[in-house]
Amino acid sequence: MDFEKINRRERKSRRVRNVLLYTLLSLWAVIVLFPFYWMILSSVKSYGAYNSEYIPQFITLSPTLENYVTAFTSVPLGRYFLNTIIFTLSTTVLMVVVSVFAAFAFARLSFPGKNLVFTLFLALMMIPNELVIITNFVTITDLDLRNTFPGLILPSVTSVFYIYLLRENFAQIPDELYYAAKVDGTSDLKYLFRVVIPISKPTIITIIILKVIECWNSYVWPRLITDDPDYFLVSNGIQEIRENGFGRENIPAMMAAVCVISLPLIVLFLIFRNKIMEGVSRGGTKG
Repeated sequence: MDFEKINRRERKSRRVRNVLLYTLLSLWAVIVLFPFYWMILSSVKSYGAYNSEYIPQFITLSPTLENYVTAFTSVPLGRYFLNTIIFTLSTTVLMVVVSVFAAFAFARLSFPGKNLVFTLFLALMMIPNELVIITNFVTITDLDLRNTFPGLILPSVTSVFYIYLLRENFAQIPDELYYAAKVDGTSDLKYLFRVVIPISKPTIITIIILKVIECWNSYVWPRLITDDPDYFLVSNGIQEIRENGFGRENIPAMMAAVCVISLPLIVLFLIFRNKIMEGVSRGGTKG
């Protein structure tokens, strides 16, 4: 009888905890997802209806796709999409190549001062981004690379954080595999491509996805280094749409553009979310 009472009490306590947990999670989900709902809702409101609302309305009875047409006709958003794809793919490929080779050198190769160099390298993470942007702007301007794709791409091809993440992941690979490969006469380059990269594929995929998202959402640097519409990215396009209102900011058209621009990233994350979680957990676990 006592055991039954204890079991009933434990089941009741577990149900209460579950109710509280799911209530809090549901509340948090609403808070997180509400901006996305508001973005989509605003994108299907007409320009006049949106600006006539003195009190924001959380539903609309007359949705329209006019803003999506405006987003692509008021500015050359299609060209900005193409520029963003070129910028994102080029930057990501170069960053992965640089990060993989640098991480392999720090994790496996031996050279004088390696630990000191890596420590100084990590210290770069302490420098504020604003100072880096100023330095990059001066350098790119001096090289006469403003309003060019190399000027957009070059400052983003290295990442201390991604090199550190890969280095920690590479360091987890047993030393016995490396020594066995060297006994078989395998070069360091072949060992990297045949052993290290296949084992570390989840982490590399994670870095690729995170870099794609980072490049796709770039705003400050593209706005700073380009003033030629031929090299504008989607971030520039959003700002142009926002300023094309009839005497006021065209928020509905801007929200429509944001919906279109965000869709590829949302799909990418949903497809590879398990890889991202796996890669981050492997990169942050030692042993």
